[in-house]
Amino acid sequence: MATRFPGVDNELQKILDANMDHVSARRQAREAFKDVQLGIDHILFKTQCDGLKMKESYEVNSKGIEIFYKSWFPETARPKAAVFYCHGYGDTSTFFFEGIARKLACDGYGVFAMDYPGFGLSEGLHCYIPSFDSLVDDVIEIYSKIKENPELQSLPSFLFGQSMGGAVALKMHLKQPKIADDMAPPWLLAQILIGIANVLPKQKLVPQKNLAEAAFRDLKKREMTAYNVVAYKDKPRLWTAVEMLKTTQEIEKRLEEVSLPLLILHGEADIVTDPSVSKTFYEKASSSDKKLKLYKDAYHSLLEGEPDEMIIQVFSDIILWLDEHSSKHSSSK
Repeated sequence: MATRFPGVDNELQKILDANMDHVSARRQAREAFKDVQLGIDHILFKTQCDGLKMKESYEVNSKGIEIFYKSWFPETARPKAAVFYCHGYGDTSTFFFEGIARKLACDGYGVFAMDYPGFGLSEGLHCYIPSFDSLVDDVIEIYSKIKENPELQSLPSFLFGQSMGGAVALKMHLKQPKIADDMAPPWLLAQILIGIANVLPKQKLVPQKNLAEAAFRDLKKREMTAYNVVAYKDKPRLWTAVEMLKTTQEIEKRLEEVSLPLLILHGEADIVTDPSVSKTFYEKASSSDKKLKLYKDAYHSLLEGEPDEMIIQVFSDIILWLDEHSSKHSSSK
C-alpha cells in the first residue's frame, strides 16, 4: 500500500509510488525526496556539526555492477580512524545511516558506507541476494579499494554492521545474529521454502512480520520508516531468505573462529534477532578483547527506533569504544 506524505505534490507522489524493483526508480525517488528525508523530526537529523566533507560515488565493480557508496569526513581534522558500515536487510546507506554517519564524523571519524548490489542506489533487482558469499565479496572489493588510499592506510579500521550487516561484517571476518525463531519460518516450512526457491527464486512468498513494528519501539519514529523510500518493504524473495538462513547456520558453527576485538550491542526486548545468541556469540568468540552491551527494554533498531535518551546512550557507548580502540592503535605504533 502506498504511503501519502504530507505536503508532497502529485508528481513527486507518483515517483515515490513507482515499482522500486529496478535501480532507476530507486535513484529517482531518492533524488526527488532527499531534502524531505533530511528534514524529518528525528534526533539523527538534528546533530549540530560544522564542517563535514561528504562525497557520493558510483563505481562499476569487477562483475559489471554499478555500486553506490558515500563518505563522511571531518572537514579539517585528521580522522581518528576509518569506519566501514554494512547495512541491514532491505536497507540503504542513504537514509537513517546518513544521520548516524554525520554523528560519527562529527566525533572525528572517517565513515564509508555502500549499498549492496540490489539494495538502495546500487544496481540489481531490489533486495535479491542470489549468493550471500558473492555479496560479501562485493563489499570486500569496494572497501579494499577504498583502503588503498594512502591517507587511510595508517588509520585503524573498524567494521560496523547492523542486523544483516552484522552477518556481512562477520562473514568478512565471521558471524551473524540468529534470526529469532518467531521471525523465521518454522523448520518444516523452511525446508519447503528451499524446495520452492530452487524453482521460483525471485518470487516474494516468504511470510514476514511487519519489521518496522517489530524493530522500532518509539511509535513516532516507527512512522518515520515510511520516509525510507528506497528501502525494500515487500515480502522477502525466496532465494534471499534461503541465502540468509544458510549464512546464519554457517556462522553459528564458526563462532569460535571470531578473533577480532568486538563490541556487541543488543536490545533485551529485540524480537527480530534473538539477544540470547549475542550472549552465546560473546561467550564463544575467541577474541581476547570483547564487550557485550545489552539495553533494557530496547528493541532491534537501537540507533533509529528507540527513545532519544536510549539513542544518545548507545551512541556514547559506540564512540567511547571506538575512541579507546583508536587511541590503543595510535599508542602501539
